[in-house]
Amino acid sequence: MDKIIVVHDKAPDNIIVKEPLEFRSADWQLGFFIQMTKRQSEWLEEQRNSLHKQGKKGINQLPPHHCLQGGVAGTIGALFAYRHDEEKMRKVYYLAGLVDCLINQINPILRTAMLRDLFNKVQQLRNELAVRWPGTLDHVLLPIDMALFNEMEYKRNLATAKTLKSLYKTIEDGTQEMFDILSLEYAFYCPYPRI
Repeated sequence: MDKIIVVHDKAPDNIIVKEPLEFRSADWQLGFFIQMTKRQSEWLEEQRNSLHKQGKKGINQLPPHHCLQGGVAGTIGALFAYRHDEEKMRKVYYLAGLVDCLINQINPILRTAMLRDLFNKVQQLRNELAVRWPGTLDHVLLPIDMALFNEMEYKRNLATAKTLKSLYKTIEDGTQEMFDILSLEYAFYCPYPRI
């Protein structure tokens, strides 16, 4: 008697959420999130499917990617926690922009008593959103290819803001643009087991 053999053409779906940011679970051991372009992610998914057809699991090779460690680990972890709430994700990224301004940017306003207002705003948003950056803070904004976002212009706009209000507006506009680019151009692989 003939046996029925079930052939699966595609590897099991690993999408956690598709929007606003694309999060996928990884088939390999990770200790941190990784970020890659959606084009590279498509190549990786084709590789997964090809291996699955051969009865294998996993991947042979990772395409170019960023390991999200250090300060960006706290940012991507908070974004992942709010993966079903775009408004809060955008607020988290705005908070990351404020923190980045405190630790990495230069503006004469931040050498005055107005620094206290920025610090208080950061503390208020951190508490509201329950965002923590454990360890040392270095970079908190996710990496974006310079062909997609002009980081130098953003930094110049931060450095030349004349008032605290214009500084906040520059950060808000910049982080909203960055978030849109991250949403359109990047996929994130999650270190956690399938959720």
